[in-house]
Amino acid sequence: MNDHPRLPALARVLGFAGLLPQAAALAILILGGPDVRFAALSLAYAYAALIFSFLGGVWWGLAVMAPGGARDEAPRWVWIAAVAPSLLALATAWPWVVGQTWPGPSLIALGLLITGSLTVDLRLKAAGLTPPGWLALRAPLSLGLGLLTLAAGLI
Repeated sequence: MNDHPRLPALARVLGFAGLLPQAAALAILILGGPDVRFAALSLAYAYAALIFSFLGGVWWGLAVMAPGGARDEAPRWVWIAAVAPSLLALATAWPWVVGQTWPGPSLIALGLLITGSLTVDLRLKAAGLTPPGWLALRAPLSLGLGLLTLAAGLI
């Protein structure tokens, strides 16, 4: 990942600050009692689903900003990838909707999806659709949020 950070420093600061809510939910799960467990799990789930959906919106924005023209427009897979996170995040709520075990398995699914989203970022970079510094920011954020979400689901 030889992607030199050229995004504004504020983007990096705010990006990493975005890991704090999930870290706080995990800390509450570890240190809090049973009376706050479901609230912490719910917070972790909602935040992961929200950020995963947001990431799809970011990918949509990258597709929209692709150079115009038939030869240079964003590939079809980018548009599909951009819509997938919100639909997948919504699908992870299904166990809750039908009264099955929730949110542990849903958090595990979201954690895997968020971690796996790095493959889309790698493909976006290879397609020339990302700004300089994209992977330097996206890799630790996807891995960080994905692993924190997985940990919350496994506790």
